[in-house]
Amino acid sequence: MKLSGKQLKRLKQRLLEEKREAEKLIDRSENFGLSQSFRDSLGDLSVNDNHPGDQGTEMFERGKDIALNELAEQHLENIELALENIETENYGICLACGQPIPYSRLEAIPTTRYCVEHVPKQFISQRRPLEERFLRPPFGRTSVDEHDSETFDGEDAWQTVESWGNSDSPAMAEDPEALHYNNLYIESDENVGYVEALESFLATDLYGQQVMVVRNNEYKKYMDQNEGDHGLENIDLEEQDEPARDEFG
Repeated sequence: MKLSGKQLKRLKQRLLEEKREAEKLIDRSENFGLSQSFRDSLGDLSVNDNHPGDQGTEMFERGKDIALNELAEQHLENIELALENIETENYGICLACGQPIPYSRLEAIPTTRYCVEHVPKQFISQRRPLEERFLRPPFGRTSVDEHDSETFDGEDAWQTVESWGNSDSPAMAEDPEALHYNNLYIESDENVGYVEALESFLATDLYGQQVMVVRNNEYKKYMDQNEGDHGLENIDLEEQDEPARDEFG
């Protein structure tokens, strides 16, 4: 249905008001801060000595300003085009089907050039950077635990970092047996640097001849759990006797 003169006059008045508001917004915001240089916005003669965090924040703000400015300018262009179409009597006609756009739609969006059925679909690209495919899943390219490997992999790297602390506390830990901060990280009970406890306190010389027992915490736990031969208790650390070499050499 073709627009009446009263409807067209009302829509034109609406467009003129929106145009004034759009121009005011752009002028008042000085193009959303784009008139100010990156260096001036930081308040220094040079940006080279600024903290990377400050530069990152300013870079984000500058990107946001550009997007807002482009949006405001695009809206102003659409208003001007709509006013031009009113003068040429092309306003309110769908560009796709050539049929009149309903007044209710023009009242809601005075700058529209399409009816509801033919509004161009907004294309959202599903393409992602190639790096994301390479990095998916997290630690997937470096974790080799499922291959029964004892090498230091990506998961081990994270566990090492996490062992230095995280945001958990013993009071909030999922594991009720976690009584110390050292027990909070993933697989905190896993041996580090050795597989069997025996490997952590038995040592030999360069030629594998003399056997030494290092009485560390792992050794004490090993004995307390009655897993080892208490004959180890009689081995002197400084003077290795023959039975000890026969037993462990």
